[in-house]
Amino acid sequence: MTTKGRRVRWEDSPRENLMAGVQRRFLHGEKAMLAQIWLKKGTIVPRHVHPAEQLSFIVEGALRLRLGDDLSEIHEVRAGEVLVIPANVPHEATALDDTYDLDVFSPPREDWIKGQDAYLRGR
Repeated sequence: MTTKGRRVRWEDSPRENLMAGVQRRFLHGEKAMLAQIWLKKGTIVPRHVHPAEQLSFIVEGALRLRLGDDLSEIHEVRAGEVLVIPANVPHEATALDDTYDLDVFSPPREDWIKGQDAYLRGR
């Protein structure tokens, strides 16, 4: 059996500036992705949907996440809490405070890897 582990130091990768108020860093393996996301208070990440299950762990701050086709399911997730967002469920987020969010996606987000995440780039 051959082992091919990979160790990464977050600080060796710069934060990517996306739309106003959003920065991120991410890395991925074959079956999962880990992302650091920073949002300024008041920033809204518009409605989007993806085939990955998402686990959002709020390290600092708070997010209001709205889920579902009509975005009527509302969760205010604060530091120390995790929200599990099922695959293929439309959602949007509003930063209630300056927020540091650690997200896990499975499978990895191909739209992010390929730079096809226009909703996060203000396009």
